[in-house]
Amino acid sequence: MAAAAWLGIDLALGILVVVALSTEDVSTAGIAIQAVDVFAIWPMFGASVVCLVSGAVLGLGSKYGLVRYWWVAVKLVVNIGMSLLIAFALRPGVQEAARIGARMLAGDPAAVVPPGMVYPVVVAPTLLLVAYVLSVFKPWGRIRRSAEPVQRQRRDLVGAVQL
Repeated sequence: MAAAAWLGIDLALGILVVVALSTEDVSTAGIAIQAVDVFAIWPMFGASVVCLVSGAVLGLGSKYGLVRYWWVAVKLVVNIGMSLLIAFALRPGVQEAARIGARMLAGDPAAVVPPGMVYPVVVAPTLLLVAYVLSVFKPWGRIRRSAEPVQRQRRDLVGAVQL
């Protein structure tokens, strides 16, 4: 459920960014880019944390484990990576874009929606869809544990050489 909310928030973020970048109306662009700051970061981060916690609980309580299968481990890494990106990379960019949106609404002709806002709109839903596909198809199998240590026999050169 949290993953669906996360994807929905990402898609809403995408719609707002596309509207802000494609409209000719400065006030519409300013409002759209400011709306991203209002709801995108904390609800998205909250959904990512709920996804991480619920995934860990489900992983620990199921036959798949937390890092027993490659597809689960990849999903875990993607979730942690995206959560960190939301907190440390997306948040400052969205806050700057909101300030630009306020300047646009104030009539500043130099204020333009940053084109870099497109990247999170493409990357985040793509990674979330990859995580969904991994959940459905469960590729790659188990993570292999190292086999029992190989017993190496010592060979003495003196004993090996026969005269």
